[in-house]
Amino acid sequence: MSDSASGCTEPRSGVTEAEVEALVRGICFKTGPPRTLGVELEWHVHELREPRLPAPPERREAAYAALRTLPLTSALTVEPGGQLELSSAPAGSLMECVGSVSADLTAVRAALREADLALSGFGHDPWNPPVRYLHEPRYDAMEEYLDRFGPEGRAMMCSSASVQVCLDAGYEEPGPLGHERRWWLAHQLGAVLVAAFAHSPLALGRPTGWRSTRQALWAAMDPGRTTAPSGDGDPRGAWARTVLDAPVMCVRADEGPWGVPRGMTFREWIGSDTPPSRADLDYHMTTVFPPVRPRGHLELRMIDAQPGEDGWIVPLAVAVALFEDAEAAEIAYRTVKPLAERAGSQPAPRNPLWVAAARSGLADRELRDAAAVCFAAALEALPRLGASTAVQDAVAEYTQRYVARGRCPADDLLDLHHGKDISV
Repeated sequence: MSDSASGCTEPRSGVTEAEVEALVRGICFKTGPPRTLGVELEWHVHELREPRLPAPPERREAAYAALRTLPLTSALTVEPGGQLELSSAPAGSLMECVGSVSADLTAVRAALREADLALSGFGHDPWNPPVRYLHEPRYDAMEEYLDRFGPEGRAMMCSSASVQVCLDAGYEEPGPLGHERRWWLAHQLGAVLVAAFAHSPLALGRPTGWRSTRQALWAAMDPGRTTAPSGDGDPRGAWARTVLDAPVMCVRADEGPWGVPRGMTFREWIGSDTPPSRADLDYHMTTVFPPVRPRGHLELRMIDAQPGEDGWIVPLAVAVALFEDAEAAEIAYRTVKPLAERAGSQPAPRNPLWVAAARSGLADRELRDAAAVCFAAALEALPRLGASTAVQDAVAEYTQRYVARGRCPADDLLDLHHGKDISV
C-alpha cells in the first residue's frame, strides 16, 4: 500500500499511448534471471500491554523517528493509518529472505518495546475505527478519490494490513515457470491463498460476515483500479490496457493540494491539452491495486496479515514453494485449474470464486480440498528449496491446525469472539 512518491519536480514531457504500452510491457514483466524473491509485511501498532488500544499519534511519531535510525536491511515505511511496513530487499532464496526480515523485525520490536508499543498482524483492525495518521498530499487525494465509492477506501487505507509476497515474473518460454503460466496461476491460486490465510473477520468488535474483511474491502472499492486484467493469454498487453484505462486518482503538484479529477482515464489524460509525463505514468501505476500487480516482478497482494511474530513466514514459504519449485508449480496448476470454471469470466477479486474465498475461507469445500493438495505439494518442495527444519515445521503445523480442519486464522478470532475454546 505504501507506494511512496514525491511531488512532480521534473520538466513535463508528454507520453504517447504507444510509449506507455512499450514502457509498461518492458518494465512490468521482466523475465528470466536473476531468480529473486521478497516480502512486504504490514503491521498494526498498538499499546504493548493493551493490544486493543492503538498508539497515540505523539508516541507513534517519537517511536517511528527512533525506528528510522535502525540499520535495517528492509525498507521501513508508514501507512496512512500509522501501520508499519517492512519491505525486504530482493533475496536470492527463501531462507535469505526469512533471515534478513526476521532480524529486522527483532530490532523493530525491541525499539517499539522501549516506547511501550508492539506490533500485531490482523488483515483488518478488529476493534478500532479507521483514523488517518499521515496527512500528506498523496493520502489527502487518495481519501478524497476513494470516498466517492464508499467507506471501504478509508478502511483499506487506515485499518488493513497484509503479507505481500514478491516473486519473479518467470521465464519467457512456456512451462511451469513461464511468465504466462505464473500470471494465470497467481490469479487462480490467489483465491486459495485468500481462503487459507484469511484473518480479518471482525470490525469494531463485531463479525462482518467475511473471513477476510480486508479482501471484501478491496472487492468493494473502485473497480477501475482494483480489478485484475482480463485474461487473454497475453499478460503484457492485458496489463498495458489496464494501466491506460484505469482512472487517474490524482494529479500531483509541487505545492498545495493535488488535483483529484473525475472520470478521467490515463488514456484520456494522454489525449488532453496537458498530457502526462513519464513520471506521471510511474506514479499512476502505483495507484492501480489489482490482487496481482506486475512491477518487474509479481506482487501477490491478497494475503491477510497473520497472527504471531512469525506467522508471516508460512504464507511466504507456501507461495515461494508453489511458484519457484517446478514440480510443486505443476501440481498447483493442475489443482486449481478446475476452480477457474467456478470463477467464470469475471476477473478477480469480484468473481464467485474469490468472493467465496473471502466470505467462507476454507469452510468452502472446494477451496479446502485445493488447499490441502497445494500445501502438501509445498511441504514436499520446501526441502528442495533449502528451507530450514523450522520453516518446514511451521508450514506442517499450519497445515494440521488449519488446512486439514477446513479452518483459517479468522475462525480462531471468531471462536474467541463467541467465547469458544480454540485449542487444538
